[in-house]
Amino acid sequence: MRAILDIVLLVLQIYIWLLIASAVLSWLIAFNVVNTRNQVVAMGADFLFRLTEPALRPIRSMMPNLGGIDVSPVILILLILLLENVIVRYIYPNVF
Repeated sequence: MRAILDIVLLVLQIYIWLLIASAVLSWLIAFNVVNTRNQVVAMGADFLFRLTEPALRPIRSMMPNLGGIDVSPVILILLILLLENVIVRYIYPNVF
């Protein structure tokens, strides 16, 4: 059972890194540092969008409009870190 919890923790860490990559890529696209007409960039952006948007959309719908500032990735990362701490502190020690 601990192996399953280790896999869950690993998947959560990978998802945090994907959220960070998605946010950085969106900034690079917004400031015209990378060109979305490049097929590799477009595929990477689409991949990250499809992975992160289902989790970010409910948070964005509950958040007030902050004038172009999107804090939903930060909120989701904090929620994932909270979930990881709950798993490590309360669930992991009680599993044999």
